[in-house]
Amino acid sequence: MTDVPDQPDVPVIDVSALVAGADERAIDAAARAIDAACREVGFFYVVGHGVDEALPRRLDALARSFFALDEAEKASMAMPVAGRAWRGWFPLGGELTSGVPDGKEGIYFGAELGPDHPRVRDGVPLHGANLFPARPAELGPTVLAYLDALTALGHVLMSGIALGLGLDADWFAQDLTADPTVLFRIFRYPPSPDDGWGVAEHTDYGLLTILHQDDVGGLEVHTPGGWVDAPPVPGSFVCNLGDMLERMTGGAYRSTPHRVRNRSTGDRISSAFFFDPSWDAEILPVPVDAPTRASRPRWDATDPLAFRGTYGTYLTAKVAKVFPHLL
Repeated sequence: MTDVPDQPDVPVIDVSALVAGADERAIDAAARAIDAACREVGFFYVVGHGVDEALPRRLDALARSFFALDEAEKASMAMPVAGRAWRGWFPLGGELTSGVPDGKEGIYFGAELGPDHPRVRDGVPLHGANLFPARPAELGPTVLAYLDALTALGHVLMSGIALGLGLDADWFAQDLTADPTVLFRIFRYPPSPDDGWGVAEHTDYGLLTILHQDDVGGLEVHTPGGWVDAPPVPGSFVCNLGDMLERMTGGAYRSTPHRVRNRSTGDRISSAFFFDPSWDAEILPVPVDAPTRASRPRWDATDPLAFRGTYGTYLTAKVAKVFPHLL
């Protein structure tokens, strides 16, 4: 394990052994490194992840082409078109964090579900077909390929987390993510004003976020020592834990606050993939001996350890605050 230059609090972990499924000593070393990062920071970079580096580069280029279109064309796939499916484009300032408009625009995607899917028929929020633009035509197929690749990586990384906790490698896949809730968002952050944020302090909701960021930077992480930069590392993804993993481990693992400010003179593009529990999964403690420790004080004064219920219930309540007009 090596560290990001000048940022020893954000470790870089080689997960190639987990991807290959061979070399038990290397698998154990990767799992122990992930476990340490989850306990100490709640953030880590992964390299050796097996995802073709051409895929996120192609996605970045296509996203920039889409965001460069005029708003009237982008609005043809605005989120109200998809309604409760929570898919499509939102304009700059169209998403809220803690009730405050973000300094970003973006596109929401998720698992591609047709009208015959039971949850789509029942009108369950965050389920449905994706909205893809006519231009660039390649964006839709590239997003679907990216979803497949990152879903596979999500299962691999959760196997490392399971091993780090002393569980069987397939524990999450068997009990929590057999049918994972998969959400994906591409964001464009224009340069931030001196007193503003692209997205303010927040935590993520589920299990694991896998982020690809361009070379602009701007991501900041709240470590035990204070706020630090999480700069781009070539060939890596940035991973962070969500509220449900903190809940399941009794606070032993951390859902770490983070924020974004684009201090450059150009756009920042980031692609955030969320690998989360099955929609109907009840969020219960992991079966390991881990002393409960209190959540850190949070900007929203909530405590993820207090949640009881299914992941779908938690996610719906959270997203409803982000896009209240889609209820």
